[in-house]
Amino acid sequence: MALLELRDVYKAFGDHQVLRGVNLRVERGTTTVIMGESGSGKTVLMKTIIGLLQPDRGQVLVDGMDLAQLDDHALESLRARFGMVFQGSALFDSMSVFDNVAFPLRERQPHLDETERARRIREKLALFDLLPAEERFPEELSGGMRKRLALARALILDPEILLYDEPTTGLDPIMSESVAQVIIRAKEKLGVTSVVIMADLASAFEIADRIAFLHEGRMVAEGTPIEMRRSSDPEVRRFLALWNESVESVR
Repeated sequence: MALLELRDVYKAFGDHQVLRGVNLRVERGTTTVIMGESGSGKTVLMKTIIGLLQPDRGQVLVDGMDLAQLDDHALESLRARFGMVFQGSALFDSMSVFDNVAFPLRERQPHLDETERARRIREKLALFDLLPAEERFPEELSGGMRKRLALARALILDPEILLYDEPTTGLDPIMSESVAQVIIRAKEKLGVTSVVIMADLASAFEIADRIAFLHEGRMVAEGTPIEMRRSSDPEVRRFLALWNESVESVR
């Protein structure tokens, strides 16, 4: 059984049909990258996966449980199995690195012993080479360090499924490579199942076990990075060609 599965998912806002029968399987311990042009429905899909939006039709299943069939308490418990890395990191600028990572623990596990809390926080900071920066503030960090901090915070509650919203947006190629390595490390060290919305093909091909291409609310192609490079789907071919042109233009 797939850890996460979408079956024929539809979602509309008024007359605007965003998702048009999306099917997707995410196996436990894998990284799936969802790609597509702006406006293809990626953000709505992400919100539907985590239960912030309910599909008009179809099912979102986590470990076989249909999100639409859960009451509020059960849905909240299920969401605790998810972690989220937001576009732009969404860090608290007034909090130190340590306190940013501590925030979810203090909110979700307020009775946790302070010594144990500090141990868990420093364990995650060490995993992403942030321990020397624990007293610094986000504005003092590089773009790559901020992304690593956002990931450490998302992982502090040990989620099973990690969702990333454009984790390399706005970063230069060196920083993008650094973030890709962090995503790979989270999978290898912690066994996290990841779903990544990403437009950066270079990073996608590096981190993904499977890539799904969303076009006008439908998954038009899915496969391994090698299979996607060889895809005959016209929208995938056009996306790849535009990416290659953009890369050549900056050389």
